[in-house]
Amino acid sequence: MSSPAKPFYTGLFRHALDDKNRLTIPSAWRAAHVEGEVFLATPHPDGYIAVLPPAEVEKLHAKIAAMALSDGAAQDFAARFFAETQTLAFDKAGRVMVNAELLARAGIVKDAVLVGSLTKFSFYSPERWERVKDRTAGDNFGDLMRRLGI
Repeated sequence: MSSPAKPFYTGLFRHALDDKNRLTIPSAWRAAHVEGEVFLATPHPDGYIAVLPPAEVEKLHAKIAAMALSDGAAQDFAARFFAETQTLAFDKAGRVMVNAELLARAGIVKDAVLVGSLTKFSFYSPERWERVKDRTAGDNFGDLMRRLGI
């Protein structure tokens, strides 16, 4: 079996949770993945769910593996981070089941906004996504592009 193409997570999609807390992931985002690949979903301090695809999970794995066992602060961080992190995998219909704790931390009750950021993607509540749009509107967007060198 040939390896899938490099994934690009772009665009914005609005989906509702089903009665089992499942969200449908856009087919364009799933196309570059094979069945059984593991994604990580973690609450972001800014109030959304960050979803790391396999390539990003590998980078994170290398960073965590390099942390010294004797580094108490690093071990505390890893314990806290992974206690709140959930593994995700697509079902045959392209859905992922998101646990209630992650949804609550992100303020997602029924509707979710799925936002790509090229190498990863995120789940927002509609209200929190509107706040992001407001913060990055108009001249702020241009200023951010210049600051990031884009």
